[in-house]
Amino acid sequence: MKDVMDNYPQLSLIPVNMYRYRTVSVEHLQDMQNYMDKLRQDGLFSDNKVFRSYVDNKGFKIPENFQEAKSLIVIAVYNPLAKASIPFKGHIHEVIIPPNYRIDEFSMDQLRATIIHNIIRKKGYRIESVGNSVFLKHLATRSGLAEYGRNNISYVEGMGSMLTLFAFFTDFIFEEDHWGEVRMMDSCRDCKGCINQCPTQAISDNRFVIDVERCLPLYNEVVGEIPAWIPTQSHNALIGCLRCQLRCPANKEVVSRMIQLESLTEDETSSILEGNINDYATIALCQKLKVATPDIIAQMLPVFSRNMKMLINEV
Repeated sequence: MKDVMDNYPQLSLIPVNMYRYRTVSVEHLQDMQNYMDKLRQDGLFSDNKVFRSYVDNKGFKIPENFQEAKSLIVIAVYNPLAKASIPFKGHIHEVIIPPNYRIDEFSMDQLRATIIHNIIRKKGYRIESVGNSVFLKHLATRSGLAEYGRNNISYVEGMGSMLTLFAFFTDFIFEEDHWGEVRMMDSCRDCKGCINQCPTQAISDNRFVIDVERCLPLYNEVVGEIPAWIPTQSHNALIGCLRCQLRCPANKEVVSRMIQLESLTEDETSSILEGNINDYATIALCQKLKVATPDIIAQMLPVFSRNMKMLINEV
């Protein structure tokens, strides 16, 4: 089998200080299935349609077309928190964009090449993305790559929660299987910062799994009306929610590294607010804010239009 780099001789690798990884045996796929089944049995899985669309398609199985898979590689790539200046009606609004919604600065070919050259380090082995077949946060935590915060968000050393997770099947067998128990950060045990910061009381001190039906991203990352019980002032990012992460002690250092994106123009802001699919909106969302690609503008523009109106008090 040809190496990825043989196909892309000029392909650059992701810098080693920008990612961390762990490996586990595919034998643990059943362990993950059992863990999720237990959550369902205990009534900890919401029946919310949006949430169930995220979780019900998980298979926890080796792909039919890759029965030779022996290992799972889970990798976290650092993705800095970002903000952008949004001008409108003579005022400049600073809008935050969570890292997990921004388009990656690297290609999947670069990620694959990095894994082959820096992790597997041998030619002739196959890697295939797990797609939607596993819960990445759970895999990252069970592998020891990450630890959970009390807010059910995964944290990785040196990155905090400002990261993007990926996982791949491979037929390479690693010497070490990092599988372990689910862990919450030690610093969370006597800290209730995220509980106090959550604008919708989705995080509780009574149980580890959050009340997903009260979690803001479940509503503001999809098309539709925001439920009336969620106050407009709860919204704090262009999409998703960062309230519990911004004040988290484990994120203090990485939040200080927030980057400034290119500012929007008044015309670009107006196009987004008006929901107009034109060059202004495309440049703003795809090239400047990097939260969309041209092929999904039509699908996502209503979401960004609605959310931006709430952020700059134009509802």
